[in-house]
Amino acid sequence: MKYEEYYTWQENIPGFGREAQEKLRDSTALVSRVGGLGGPLAFSLAAAGVGRIILAHGGELRPDDLNRQILMRHAGLGSLRHEQAAETLRRFNRDLQIESVGENISEGNAGDLVGEADIVFSCAPLFEERLLMNREAMRQGKYFVDGAMCSMEGHVLAVEPGKSTCLACLVKEPPAYWKRRFPVIGAVSAMVAQIAVLEGLKLLTHFAEPTLDRLIHVDTLAMRMKKVRVLRDPSCSHCS
Repeated sequence: MKYEEYYTWQENIPGFGREAQEKLRDSTALVSRVGGLGGPLAFSLAAAGVGRIILAHGGELRPDDLNRQILMRHAGLGSLRHEQAAETLRRFNRDLQIESVGENISEGNAGDLVGEADIVFSCAPLFEERLLMNREAMRQGKYFVDGAMCSMEGHVLAVEPGKSTCLACLVKEPPAYWKRRFPVIGAVSAMVAQIAVLEGLKLLTHFAEPTLDRLIHVDTLAMRMKKVRVLRDPSCSHCS
């Protein structure tokens, strides 16, 4: 089967077409991390035909990961998560370049990893990592999409560097109250992931207008979605 045959239904989307598909094929996405949010996100990027996907995630798979980390498997308990995620994506779409790094984003690797990408998807649970990715994406002029969730709520922020509100405009430093462990149902994190993917595809291909300067908020308990206007900080240390 030819590459083009995989995406014929997708190319029928109004405003999309072969040109947008080729843009995706020529694009590189960085995803950190590939757990409950980043896993479904990376899977949908592979399904959409993003030509190169870089996964960054440290650590081994634990039993309590399996309610949401869909790129993993029970047989992989105790094994490295980034390797399992990459293997799953390669099996799903053999025509794409899937690379993985067994480290979380840090000061030591952020600049190089962001430098390899056209778009950065921030799916880390900790604000330290998310703000670090945001900083590097703004500094290097890379598209940035931040996705986050807790319990039954989630949000997505899409950023076009130099033009729209970035994550650091809203969060100056990691809040002291935020902890690594929080309540999660896999369906909620997967839903937030799909919204983030769609915003990322808009940024990469321009087939539709991305939701800039708006925080997309989802309340799955009440099944409500809203867009909250956010203002760019002219003195932001990341994007000003």
